[in-house]
Amino acid sequence: MNEWLFFDSREELDRTLASTLAASLRSTLEQQSRGSLALSGGSTPRGMLRQLAGMALAWARVDLSLVDERWVEPRDPDSNERLLRENLLQGPAASARFTGLKSPGDDIGHAAELASRRLAALQQPFTAVVLGMGADGHTASWFPQAANLAALLDRQGQARFAATEPVTAPHRRLTLTLAAVLNSHHIHLQLTGADKRAVLESAVPDSRPVASILTQTRTPVTIWWAP
Repeated sequence: MNEWLFFDSREELDRTLASTLAASLRSTLEQQSRGSLALSGGSTPRGMLRQLAGMALAWARVDLSLVDERWVEPRDPDSNERLLRENLLQGPAASARFTGLKSPGDDIGHAAELASRRLAALQQPFTAVVLGMGADGHTASWFPQAANLAALLDRQGQARFAATEPVTAPHRRLTLTLAAVLNSHHIHLQLTGADKRAVLESAVPDSRPVASILTQTRTPVTIWWAP
């Protein structure tokens, strides 16, 4: 169920992925009242998000949320919410219904419960989920050394959002679980560079967290790569 798409440039990848997501949303909105995307942060999707913001869509009927979030304030430079607000939620796309993950206070476990309740109010299954991947083979905030990694990757798990401590990266995180990510019509995995391609190609034999996406058979996966 995994399809690879290769591009000569990151700009071409960004344009094509944004167009694909917009087309998927339009198709969804022809059949039902709302569509939804779960999006990732980091530097890789920034150009794609800017392209997506310029797409002609009935944005007021689109639900947007995050795959994961660092436990920082939304104004923090490391905030994924800030990334979306600055690069996607601009112009007509600002009328989309965005659900952030950071909540007041310091109780991240309670925040995971709140996020799960908010998720229940969004259109599901997601029209699409867009994932990235780190050099260690993590995706979402499923980090290799996290104490609760097995629970995060439980396909039958009941939790939709969970708190996690990456160990190998800064900040506590809130993240969708594998079970929640799979509740989507399509998963798009966006990555760039030869190093990350090599990591992904060896992810299954190396038992990297991203392998949980590659080996499942429930939800189609498209892998988008550019040098």
